[in-house]
Amino acid sequence: MRKILIIGNWKMNLNTSEASLLVHRLAERIKIHRDIEIVLAPTMLTLQPLSLQIDRRKFRLAAQNAYHRDEGAFTGEVSFTMLRDLIHYCIIGHSERRHIFNEDLPTIRDKVSAAVRNDIIPILCVGETKTERQDGETKQVLHDQLMSGLANLTAKEVGQSVIAYEPVWAIGTGDIAPPDKAAEAVAYIRNYIRDVFGTRPAQKIRVLYGGSVTPDIVSGYLEIPGVDGFLVGGASLNYESFSGIVESARKWQRRHAEVENER
Repeated sequence: MRKILIIGNWKMNLNTSEASLLVHRLAERIKIHRDIEIVLAPTMLTLQPLSLQIDRRKFRLAAQNAYHRDEGAFTGEVSFTMLRDLIHYCIIGHSERRHIFNEDLPTIRDKVSAAVRNDIIPILCVGETKTERQDGETKQVLHDQLMSGLANLTAKEVGQSVIAYEPVWAIGTGDIAPPDKAAEAVAYIRNYIRDVFGTRPAQKIRVLYGGSVTPDIVSGYLEIPGVDGFLVGGASLNYESFSGIVESARKWQRRHAEVENER
């Protein structure tokens, strides 16, 4: 069974003091879970101080973005090479990067490759807009984003990566993808991995759901075949909500383990 992965994407929120306080409160409420991996993605500014504060038995860190070149005259950028001692993961291709900052498919592909080259696990975000969904283009959008984003990886590297399915129309809106539609998207993602890279990577890769995640939806979405966790946005900024998501996942995992043991 793949370990449940829950990622808190803080986006452009929380200064150094606020981030430190949130980590402190989360550490008080969240226990060490053998079968759940918890990742925090703060701003670039707070990665270094939080790397000294976090209990690494409970939390790992992710960057929200990085530049694919290792060094050079790239004003304002931070490379994966510079971050590799601080983080285990990096979010790549988030819809806000694609649509606000105009990151195209080749740019995202280069970032995925750079992450892997620096022993950082890429969290490749894929998903359709509302218009693309209404036009029946979800599978084509997922195909194009997966094909480009994973193009330079080996089968083994793909199996070690993470895919986050985030329907763009659900992010920060309070709307969630209907479970049957999320199930279709996740199944398509795993089938694509299997067809292109083989059965083993398709079994190993973790696929997350992202989009208005709250504690109330956790159990239902973990029941969707192939969903291994969540990419959490706004709710990750509230220690009660985020710890509630983790606790809901823990309860689901415990029930699931009991059922498996009875078989």
